[in-house]
Amino acid sequence: MNSLTALLGGSPAGVALRLFVVSFIVGLVLVTFGFDPGDIIDSFVSVIRHLIDYGLTDIRQIGRVLATGALVVLPVWLVLRLLDARRAR
Repeated sequence: MNSLTALLGGSPAGVALRLFVVSFIVGLVLVTFGFDPGDIIDSFVSVIRHLIDYGLTDIRQIGRVLATGALVVLPVWLVLRLLDARRAR
């Protein structure tokens, strides 16, 4: 058994024939229900764009939340450090 056969899970010709038959059956079912390859690709691209747009928006929102928190936390931390340094002397 060579590595290509192990990778594919059978002989290349057998795997190609099985993929051809399964692709034809699935395609027949999808076309019966009105799906078109172009529509499927467009929908997939649209979903990816939507995820990227909202993902980047979420990253910007995380940055805004972090900056807002830092405006409060950092000065309080600095004051506490300075007071602690005074006590240590």
